[in-house]
Amino acid sequence: MPKNTAVCSWSLNPTDPSDLCAKIKQTGLHQTQLALDPISAGEWDHESLTATFQNSNIHICSAMMTTIGEDYTTLETIKLTGGLRPDQHWEHNLARAEANAQLAHQLNLPLISLHAGFIPDHSTTEYTTITDRIKAVNETFQSLGITLALETGQERAADLLHLLDLPNMDTVAVNFDPANMILYAMGNPAQAIELLKPRIAQVHMKDATTTNTPGTWGAEVPAGQGEVDWPHFFSVINTLPDTVNVVIEREAGDNRISDIITARIIAEQYLGTA
Repeated sequence: MPKNTAVCSWSLNPTDPSDLCAKIKQTGLHQTQLALDPISAGEWDHESLTATFQNSNIHICSAMMTTIGEDYTTLETIKLTGGLRPDQHWEHNLARAEANAQLAHQLNLPLISLHAGFIPDHSTTEYTTITDRIKAVNETFQSLGITLALETGQERAADLLHLLDLPNMDTVAVNFDPANMILYAMGNPAQAIELLKPRIAQVHMKDATTTNTPGTWGAEVPAGQGEVDWPHFFSVINTLPDTVNVVIEREAGDNRISDIITARIIAEQYLGTA
């Protein structure tokens, strides 16, 4: 069976669940990866959200959570503030993970993805600290039958695989985002997906071009206009279990729905659902 295609809820900048469902329908899709932050912050009520999605015939396939204080202004600011690394936010981030795990459990969602943050050199004490924190979040999720998927991009694939091969990390999965590898200049996504393939539980479909100025971001572009090798990407995706969803993500540009439709058409051609 072909993989299911979905869209990241945050790509659509929704104002509320009804607006989100309406925009998902405009893309021609029927599934979403849901950002949990508006619900856990009390901005959206999860019971009314569930009813809205059921009435709209939109399925939530997975969830995403952010961590506290993330600053994406530059590569250096996100390196300092991203994911589970900042000591001053760790206890709050663990509490956020626990709350999001409960919420995902109530919504019957099997997977939550997040950025762990930049992985330090594995000979440092910082490395032990972040691996212990990932294990703590994973234990929280696993206790409710939820898979933790670490999103790629802020480290090279070999470094992520080294972390995943540590003891008690066998249930931690990967949310593979090829564009992030390009945006962060962390290696060739075609090589990375081959290396990480056994641990991939979900993929983000996003495209990007490499920066011309080392130390700065690459540029996110509509699918098909960047450097991701989509034929190779989907040749690997088609060998993965049917539970691995292809989730379209678009975080830049002023024509999000149109760009998501473009990505959906590309995905359908490769997945045989066109």
